[in-house]
Amino acid sequence: MSEPRTLSCAHLLADPRGAAAGPKRLTLRDGRIEALLAAQGPVDDLFVMPTPVNAHDHGRPVRTSSIGAGGKPLEAWIPYLALFPSVDPYLAAALSLSHSALGGAGVVMMHYTRAQGFTDLPGEVREVARAARDVGVRVGFAIAMKDRNPLVYGPSASVLGGVAEPARSRIERQFLRPSLEPKAFIELADAVAEAAGGPDFDVQYGPNGPQWCSDALLEAVAEASARTGRRVHMHLLESRYQRAWADEAHPGGIVRHLDALGLLSERLTLAHCVWARPDELALLAERGVTIVSNPSSNLHLRSGIGPVAQMKARGCRVAFGVDGRAMDEDDDMLREIRLAHLLHLGTGFKAAVTQNAILEMALVNGRRSVLNRADGGRLAPGEPADLLVLDWARLEDDRLRDDLDAVELVVTRATARHIRELIVGGRTIVRDGAITGIDLRAVRAELLAQMRAGMAGMADLAAALPSLEAAMAAHFEPGCC
Repeated sequence: MSEPRTLSCAHLLADPRGAAAGPKRLTLRDGRIEALLAAQGPVDDLFVMPTPVNAHDHGRPVRTSSIGAGGKPLEAWIPYLALFPSVDPYLAAALSLSHSALGGAGVVMMHYTRAQGFTDLPGEVREVARAARDVGVRVGFAIAMKDRNPLVYGPSASVLGGVAEPARSRIERQFLRPSLEPKAFIELADAVAEAAGGPDFDVQYGPNGPQWCSDALLEAVAEASARTGRRVHMHLLESRYQRAWADEAHPGGIVRHLDALGLLSERLTLAHCVWARPDELALLAERGVTIVSNPSSNLHLRSGIGPVAQMKARGCRVAFGVDGRAMDEDDDMLREIRLAHLLHLGTGFKAAVTQNAILEMALVNGRRSVLNRADGGRLAPGEPADLLVLDWARLEDDRLRDDLDAVELVVTRATARHIRELIVGGRTIVRDGAITGIDLRAVRAELLAQMRAGMAGMADLAAALPSLEAAMAAHFEPGCC
């Protein structure tokens, strides 16, 4: 057994559904909480809570506004991601996961929609898993899968006809590539799981979304998930254009269609669901599906505001993610919690979604969908020692009353700058704004050098993308632009 560590704090939130208590003394040993007792004598001026969960992300190491993709709707934004040059997968994962940790998330979902491609995928993901271990976060890792509709939700010719040469040929070379067969996708995910999977790196099936995946692929994923017990992580109804496609392609209802394919189960996580309807939410709740809402990302990409109050009212299990597009593109999970609270609190005196409900979504509900297990999210003896430690003195530096609700103060004003420590499995992975497990400055410098060197080869694609964007606008909104 390792030597125990003791933490004393002025305030501690043991259960997100309740109030903070204090003063408290925590004892950590062998990655778990050994004891939680009332503190006797002086304590440190700290607020301790379970670590937040970033339950939907993609592991991008550089902000997408750095490639000119800021302020665009989802459908136009996605092609711009191809401008990111391939880089060392360890560096990319280490930088991305460090950003999440510095933002307060000790548990992170990585839907891996962009492989670097220097080696086979199992070998690449081994490097991603190594980066996760070095940074110290727990990771869910979904293998992206798509086999149709690379440009729009239908035949690519319908939008390419509006793109003149040479841009058209460059777009075709970049995006119109053959995909794997469903069986090969499943075999690839299974190979990745064998090569890199583990208790803190849970490999999952990651069909990108029904508009990008054939029924044959979705059926194969459903069958494989039922057979192996692996989770499925997928986008659904993120934009109103996806809603329109779903209603045309499946007039009986897209959620019922997914249910008929065997996908709806407690093993399924759906990101976004911004445009889901009450009856669809009720069915998702009945099947035990987890929904991850991504407030900042949905605002950045003009997708709308997810109906979290309706989700909760219908009995859905809801979690939150930053999706690589936090409000300030800084992966600040504490600010994301606040935005979610403000967006879904409601109007007037009656709270549509309470502060405690938001905290349960942010601290508890995502853990199972990311890690495929139910422990953690609460502070009690025997639970994982996954803690976020905030500087209470800085949080309350202008307090004028002694009876303020400590949790309310955290939800109202805490950001990443208030983080003193992030502890995962008893290991301090962030201390006073620094990652402890890697030389983050060196990793960032090397990765940016690789990206900047690779950008020269992207000049023709960058020149072609505005034409594609204009053609997409005409396709999705005829007469609009």
